[in-house]
Amino acid sequence: MAGLKYLSGFGNEFASEDPRCPGALPEGQNSPQVCPYGLYAEQLSGSAFTCPRGTNKRSWLYRILPSVQHKPFTPITCGNLTDDWNEVEPDPNQLRWKPFIITKALEKKVDFVEGLHTICGAGDSKSRNGIAIHIYTCNTSMIDRCFQNSDGDFLIVPQQGEILVTTEFGKMMVEPNEICVIQHGMRFSVDVFGETRGYILEVYGAHFELPDLGPIGANGLANPRDFLTPVAWFEDRTVASGYTIINKYQGKLFSCQQDFSPFNVVAWHGNYAPYKYNLENFMVINCVAFDHADPSIFTVLTAKSTRPGVAIADFVIFPPRWGVADHTFRPPYYHRNCMSEFMGLIKGHYEAKEEGFQPGGASLHSMMTPHGPDADCFEKNSTAKLKPERVAEGTMAFMFESSFSMAVTKWGLETCQRLDKSYYKCWEPLKKHFNPNWKPGSM
Repeated sequence: MAGLKYLSGFGNEFASEDPRCPGALPEGQNSPQVCPYGLYAEQLSGSAFTCPRGTNKRSWLYRILPSVQHKPFTPITCGNLTDDWNEVEPDPNQLRWKPFIITKALEKKVDFVEGLHTICGAGDSKSRNGIAIHIYTCNTSMIDRCFQNSDGDFLIVPQQGEILVTTEFGKMMVEPNEICVIQHGMRFSVDVFGETRGYILEVYGAHFELPDLGPIGANGLANPRDFLTPVAWFEDRTVASGYTIINKYQGKLFSCQQDFSPFNVVAWHGNYAPYKYNLENFMVINCVAFDHADPSIFTVLTAKSTRPGVAIADFVIFPPRWGVADHTFRPPYYHRNCMSEFMGLIKGHYEAKEEGFQPGGASLHSMMTPHGPDADCFEKNSTAKLKPERVAEGTMAFMFESSFSMAVTKWGLETCQRLDKSYYKCWEPLKKHFNPNWKPGSM
C-alpha cells in the first residue's frame, strides 16, 4: 500500500505512476501540450511559488479529468467540528477525558467526516496561524465521498482500528502505532473495518517537518528513510448518483458534486505528498547518567513558527525505552510550562498516571497550569531501588505540544460527557515530607 521513501520537510523530489499505465509521467517537462494517455496536468502547491528551494513544496498530478470540474460548493452542517474558540469561558484547570465513545453501527452509521469532534484549539485559519485538535470516532467507510482540508495539515493518530486512506497520490493502510499526514489541500477518503477511533492534530499555515537534531548529530529520533508515501493508483469511475467533495474552508464545511471519482491520478511527481510513519521505528535518545533530558528529545515531527525554536505544534511520543538514571526521580517531574500540552494514549499504561489515563482518552495541561505524576507514582518512585529497567513496555503515549494557549470547545467541556471531573483528586494525597532537621546523609 505504501512503498516510496519520503523525506518529510525537505525538497527531495519523487515520482510514481500506476503500473497499469507505463510511461504516464511526461519526460522532460511538467505540462506538455499533450500529456501521455490524454491526461490532464495539474499542479498542487503547498507553498508560495517563490519560497526558497529547500522549503518549496509542490507536486504535479497527471489525471483523467482535472479537479476543477465540479458543481458549486454549498455549506453543510459542521456537526462537532469547529474553530469557535470563544463558545465557552476559558478553563485553566488540569483536564482529563475518559475514552471517547464510538457510536455502535447498529445505532447509527458514522463515517470519518461525520465523526470529527473538535476538543480544543487556538489561532485563526483565515490568517493561516493556529492549531486545532480533534478526535475522530467512526464505524463505517466513506462511500463516494472524500474530504479536502483547505485550512491546514492533518496529522492522524489511529488509536483503535486500522484505516485505509485513499488519496489522490495512492492508498495507505495506517494502523494503531502508526501515523499519517495528509497535507494542506489533498483530497482523501477513509475506509474502516469496524469501530474506529483516533486523534488529529491540525496546523494552519505551516507544514510538519523533521526537527533539527543539533548536538545529537546526524542520526536519531525519526529517520527520514522510514517515512513512506503511496504508490500511484487510480480509478476511472463514473458515479451516476454524484460523487461528493467535502471541503473544510475557514473552519466551516462545504460540499460539491461531480460525476467522477477524484482518485483519477495516473501518475505524479514532486515533493508534496501524503506520508505515513511507524512509531516503532523511532530511535530513542535518553539520559544515561542522572536527571532528565527535556521531552523535546522525543519529538517526531514539528511545525515551526517564525520564532526560532518555538513550534506552532510538536508531535512527541513516549515509546518503550530503558531508564538508567542514578540519584534521580525517574518519572516526569512536576512542571509548569509556557506551552500547552495535550496528551493521548494509543495503548498501555502511562508511567506517571497508571490508573486514570486510559487508551482512547486524553488530557490537557494548559499554559502555566501545574501538572506532574500522581500521588501513587510519586511515593512509589521516591523509594524505588534504582536499577536499569524498561520503561513504558507495551505502551505508546504521545503529546501534541503547542506554543498557543488553547481554548477548549463546548463539546470537549460539556457535550461529550467524557470529562473526568475528579482528575484533580489524583494529586490530593500528596504528603508533606519536609523535615527541618534534615542533615546530609540522613536519608
